Amino acid sequence: MPPAYVDQIDVRYRLPDELWKLILVLLPDPPSHAHGGRPRRDDRACMEGILYILKTGIPWRAILRCFGPGTTLHDRFQEWAKAGVFDRLWERCLLTYDEKVGIQWTWQSMDGAMTEAPLGGEATGPNSTDRAKSGTKRSLLTDGAGIPLAVVVAPANRNDRQLVEPTLEARRVLPPAVSQHLGIDKGYDFDGVRTVVEAYCFTHHIRSRGEEQLEMERNRKRRPHRWVVERAHAWMNQFRRLLVRWERKVAHYLAFVQFACAVIVFRPLH
Repeated sequence: MPPAYVDQIDVRYRLPDELWKLILVLLPDPPSHAHGGRPRRDDRACMEGILYILKTGIPWRAILRCFGPGTTLHDRFQEWAKAGVFDRLWERCLLTYDEKVGIQWTWQSMDGAMTEAPLGGEATGPNSTDRAKSGTKRSLLTDGAGIPLAVVVAPANRNDRQLVEPTLEARRVLPPAVSQHLGIDKGYDFDGVRTVVEAYCFTHHIRSRGEEQLEMERNRKRRPHRWVVERAHAWMNQFRRLLVRWERKVAHYLAFVQFACAVIVFRPLH
């Protein structure tokens, strides 16, 4: 990589060498230039440009020129999203994390978070707090340490209880034969949810906020197990491209979410 390129980029927006090695083996073969044409832009520069957009939330057209033209980055992003690169990267990071640190399967947590989607598009709907605005929802499953295990994107007006089974089905890595407990809030307090959770071999723990408050007053050191998923949503919102959804196609928004999950999983490793 040219020194001039390195000098222009803050280290926060650079891909660690270890993460790039995981990405490199997932990239599809580039198109042939046997019949001529412009040389292909460096893959690492493009991936770091996508990471820059994910973290800063800036439009494609405003990307720093050292990463390359915004149209080139957008084309490369669509190419890699279609090839499932970001989804498989997240899975590889989870497998590496499980090997080196260990996924905490015993206590898992699930919760949803809504974000605005001003341009509308697939998997968007009226925001539950302001029906005039369009929004989207992320249903997230984490392990006991807040490591993201599964995510589903749905319209903002979709009830959390309807996303339980799709979220459990979307797990990137399946657990070993261990006892599993699932901490969820009062929004999931339905018999149908209990049936689904038990079918996936979980012991459910559904408590209202009032019950949790009473328990915490009795023991101030005790915190509900599901707080880790709320923290994971906060981690994801640090990637400013996820704060407001500008992608009309749900596959493109989901690719950004998967890339963010991969980075979150990778952080404790290095």
